[in-house]
Amino acid sequence: MRRTLVLLLLVLGTPMTRAADFPAPEKLPSQADFPDPLVMFDGTKVTTKEQWQTKRRPELKKLFEHYMYGVSPRDALKVESMVLHEDKKAFGGKATLKEIALALRPGEAPPIHLLLVVPNERKGPAPVFVGMNFCGNHALVDDPKVLIPTWWMYPSHAGVKDSRATEEGRGKEKDVWALEQSIERGYAVATFYNGDIDPDQKKKREGVRPLLEVTRVDGAQGRATATIMAWAWGISRAVDYLVSDKDLDARRIAVVGHSRLGKTALLAAAFDERIALAISHQAGCGGTAPSRQNDPNVESVEKINKNFPHWFCDNFKKFNDDPSKLPFDQNCLAALVAPRPLLFSNAVKDQWANPQGQFEVLKAAEPVYKLLGAGGLDAREMPEPGRLIDSRLGYYIRPGIHSMTKDDWKVFLDFADKHLVKTEPRGK
Repeated sequence: MRRTLVLLLLVLGTPMTRAADFPAPEKLPSQADFPDPLVMFDGTKVTTKEQWQTKRRPELKKLFEHYMYGVSPRDALKVESMVLHEDKKAFGGKATLKEIALALRPGEAPPIHLLLVVPNERKGPAPVFVGMNFCGNHALVDDPKVLIPTWWMYPSHAGVKDSRATEEGRGKEKDVWALEQSIERGYAVATFYNGDIDPDQKKKREGVRPLLEVTRVDGAQGRATATIMAWAWGISRAVDYLVSDKDLDARRIAVVGHSRLGKTALLAAAFDERIALAISHQAGCGGTAPSRQNDPNVESVEKINKNFPHWFCDNFKKFNDDPSKLPFDQNCLAALVAPRPLLFSNAVKDQWANPQGQFEVLKAAEPVYKLLGAGGLDAREMPEPGRLIDSRLGYYIRPGIHSMTKDDWKVFLDFADKHLVKTEPRGK
């Protein structure tokens, strides 16, 4: 079964402003507090929905591309989809499981392998969670026909030998995505290995990533596509397929991600308005936590750039010594998701991810949500562990460590149950 999805990636965003239109990082003024998402780069105050949508929102996207994540690819490509494997009686007959190859044309990039499970008992098209996994699709199910990735793999995962996945890892991380729980709650789930886009290595770029290097754009030096932006682009390619699948509700697509893939989930939702709800789990610095902070116990811009130099563009490294010069903070990225529901979730023992700072980020994104008539964050102080703040801007913190569990998915599903069914159709 083969389908071709024609997409013009230009619709992912507005055309880039020339690099010369933005000052060099060292020439930017310092701002100790969170920059106001409703104040334009030139100081103009945004007071209407139209100003936000037509001026400030496009400007913030350009700023994030230029100074932090690198340029979002916008070439005209085709995504060809082909079902490699289908089991209509997966999970004891509860769901249909498919593994779909998404190939980019023209080009010689290898395909993205998308694992999709859809509940069989449902009324109409199913809402769907989409996100990347760290371990390969084979580790999330017992099905022996689901392919094992051939790219570099994180050595810490079950069954990985010499940084390559093996058959020994099949089904060993089922609890991380808890697919059956989502199926029983009426949700489809789509996921793929982040290494299909770009294996998470410091110095070597593989997967689809070499196709995405943006160097021909005027002044691209310093803001070439970085890995987190490439991963976010990959999620949008999965969305291209999901909106075409008749078994899925294109109006109810939720993105989810953990840790560095939580950073990616937030960025993907900020740039792709087809995503109706976003959940960023324990994402920390460079995602849901502020760049402006003075706590030695949390990850800083300098530390994250030193340890993961490929995640962000070269311009972002110029803020290592003084993040206060950034013309935005992560509250502005959260604001780009408005008015759609957004949940930050954390763990008490994961202080490196700065749970308190993430709560402040949500509060500082609230003015945009209120301008758009979407409400905000229904709490002024962080909640006690185990209590979900399920307002349009949501927050949750639980006991425990840096991980994604079946209990976390219950919270994700509860948040989606409240908000996703009420989401109106959106254009890309």
